[in-house]
Amino acid sequence: MHKTKTILIATIFAFSLISIPGLSQTNVIDEVIAVVGDNAILKSDVEYQYQQAVMQGVSAKGDLKCKLFEQQLIQKLMLNQAVLDSVEISENNVINEVDRRMNEFINRAGGREKLEEWFNKSVLQIKKEQMTVVRDQMMTESMQRSITENISPTPSQVRAYYRKTPSDSLPMVPVQYEIQKIAVYPKIEQEEIDRVKAQLRDFQKQVAEGRDFATLAVLYSEDPGSATSGGDLGWSTRGTFVPEFANVAFNMQEKNKVSKIVETEFGFHIIQLVDRKGERINVKHILLKPKVSPEANKNAIARLDSITELIDDEKLSFEEAALHFSMDKDTRNNGGLMVNMRSQSSNFELSAIQQPALAKQLQKLNVGEVSKPFSIKDDKGHDVFVIIKQKRKIEPHRANLKDDYQLVQNIMTEQKRQDAINDWIKEKQLDTYITIHEEWADCNFNFKNWIK
Repeated sequence: MHKTKTILIATIFAFSLISIPGLSQTNVIDEVIAVVGDNAILKSDVEYQYQQAVMQGVSAKGDLKCKLFEQQLIQKLMLNQAVLDSVEISENNVINEVDRRMNEFINRAGGREKLEEWFNKSVLQIKKEQMTVVRDQMMTESMQRSITENISPTPSQVRAYYRKTPSDSLPMVPVQYEIQKIAVYPKIEQEEIDRVKAQLRDFQKQVAEGRDFATLAVLYSEDPGSATSGGDLGWSTRGTFVPEFANVAFNMQEKNKVSKIVETEFGFHIIQLVDRKGERINVKHILLKPKVSPEANKNAIARLDSITELIDDEKLSFEEAALHFSMDKDTRNNGGLMVNMRSQSSNFELSAIQQPALAKQLQKLNVGEVSKPFSIKDDKGHDVFVIIKQKRKIEPHRANLKDDYQLVQNIMTEQKRQDAINDWIKEKQLDTYITIHEEWADCNFNFKNWIK
């Protein structure tokens, strides 16, 4: 699949700090190699980014260090203008993103001590560095948005762009499908819900008697994202959580106390407050998901069999059946038609279908055929039984407006955004103080006016 150009500055942030065990900046002899406005670029900045890129197997035409250096120049140019334009970002958003990254870093490293060993720095030092990185990133992204905010091609402009673009310049699109779906969730018996709640009440009692909450989370929690870290969800704002969870968590006042049982779309939870700072809290939780009985699964399949029979006997269209019987709130009012969240269209390449079982069943069908019932996982991790219909199959082709309007629009939009940013860079190079160390002046830059 053809990939449209992405905005150049975005590549500045392609390399993750945590990806390189043992990598340290301590051996780099530092010096200022460029100044853009009031912003200096250090040799260590480029060297460190280069080491990460090499370790990750990143390649580029020409001198990779020079390309990374130019990305730094572009970032500093945007940061300089952001200050002049008094661009403001939410410090709370910076803190939340840094907390999220630090939690991820610690989890991936295997603990705080391991992370400190990898970087030969304390967690506080790493966090302080991340505050600068994230703040600069958010400022740069804000500048990018301000440069490109008014770029939104109209349908007539998209058509004109398509007519002017040589056919061989448009991407080849692999086979695509339009898919309709009817979903039925098996019923969870009250006895199973009572069992889960009783187990969580037992956990509450154990913690009250001195058992460690984190140990119980490691042993029993069914949240794969937090169980291994003792249920710790890190520092979070209210908007991080679903409302039912947030309402209980943010009303907790006493540290280490355990909440009442909370039901959400993910299952049933108990929550322990670790700490709170203003509008942010750090909590742990244990999640248990009620299990579906074999009998309930059989009943869901039987229901879908009956729906399929109504469709086959032409007593209901697939669209009518979806409206009346499907439990998938995202598709039932649209005749069961699935929407590709990547492209915002109804066309799916096989690689864009996240459920392997669905992709497998789809390939067995002809256009207009309805599958037998089968199970998949929904986006909350719950088992759901579905039938699907292959509504349309689009054979491999050169992108066109009829089948790929959204793709053509996206290509045009990204090109215009890139052009706008390129023009902006060229303009700002001329009226911004820029000086580059002579050792770096021979780089083959994409933008020629860094050296004046």
